[in-house]
Amino acid sequence: MERLPTTPHDAVFRQMLMQKEVARDFLAIHLPEDFLAICDLDSLKLESGSFVEDNLRSRYSDILYSLHTQHGPGYVYALIEHLSKSDRLMAFRLMRYAIAAMQRHLDAGHDTLPLVVPILFYHGPESPWPYSLNWHNMFVKPDMAKALYSRDFALVDLTIMPDNQLLQHRRIAMLELLQKHIRQRDLSELLDPLITLLTQDHLTDTQLSVLINYMLKAGNAAEPGALIRQLAQGAPQYKEQLMTIAEWLEEKGRTEGLQKGLQKGLEQGLAQGREAEARAIARKMLANGLEPGLIASVTGITPEELSTLSH
Repeated sequence: MERLPTTPHDAVFRQMLMQKEVARDFLAIHLPEDFLAICDLDSLKLESGSFVEDNLRSRYSDILYSLHTQHGPGYVYALIEHLSKSDRLMAFRLMRYAIAAMQRHLDAGHDTLPLVVPILFYHGPESPWPYSLNWHNMFVKPDMAKALYSRDFALVDLTIMPDNQLLQHRRIAMLELLQKHIRQRDLSELLDPLITLLTQDHLTDTQLSVLINYMLKAGNAAEPGALIRQLAQGAPQYKEQLMTIAEWLEEKGRTEGLQKGLQKGLEQGLAQGREAEARAIARKMLANGLEPGLIASVTGITPEELSTLSH
C-alpha cells in the first residue's frame, strides 16, 4: 500500500503534480529541450508506486510519468523528485531511482530500456541548490568515474581465450580452464593441462577440493576415478588428497553397480513371478473352457504359450 506524504510540502506537490494537465505544463516548461523534442506530451500516463525509501519519506516525494516518443516506438519516463531540504548525495539517489524505474519497465514485459529523465523539484531553505547534480561528482575521482561508467564494462570471455593463455593465470587458471570446458563430452581430454597447472603448486588443498568437486559434479568423464588417479600420478604434491578421492569414487562405483545389479535381479524375479501367476490363471481358465482369445487378452499370454499350456 502506498504511503501518504508526511509533510504539507509533499502533500501539495503530489496533489498538484498527479493531475495530468498540471504535469503536462510542468514538463513542457522544465523537461530538458533535447528530450522535450522527442516526447509526445499528449501520451502522458501517471505510473503508480514510489522509489523513495520509507525512512526518507519525510524529506522526499516522487512522481513518475511515462510518455511515448513522437517518432517510432519508445518510452521516456519523467521522474519528478520533490525535495524540501538539500541532500549532498541527491545525484546518486536520482540515479538509483532512475534505474529502479528502468527495472519496473522491464518487469512489465518490455525488452529494451526506457530513457528515464530525473527532474529535481527543490524549494529548501538553502539557496541556490548547493550540490552537484552530476552523479560522477559523488566519487573521490570524478574523471575516473565518468570514464568507467561511460564505456563498455569489462568482460572475461573464456569461450574465446586460448588454453595456453589461461594456463598463465596462476591461482585462477584451473577454475577458468574447467569452466571453459565443463560442457565437453569427456574432461579426461584436459588431463595434460590440468597436470601442468597442478605441478605449478598454486592451489591450497581446500581450493583443489572445491575444483575437483566442481569437475565431478558439473562435468563429464567416462571414468572419473581413473581420471583422478592420473592427476594424482602427475602431481605428486597432491597425490594423497587425489588418491583418497579416486578410491572413494571407485568404491562408490562398485556400490552403485552392486545396487543396480540387485535392483535388476529383483525386477527380473518379480517379472518371473508375475509370469508364473499368469500361467496358473490361464490354466484354470482353459480348464473352465474359456475362449483362448479371451484368456490371452486377460493374462497377456500369447496364443502360442496357451497352446503349450493346454497340452
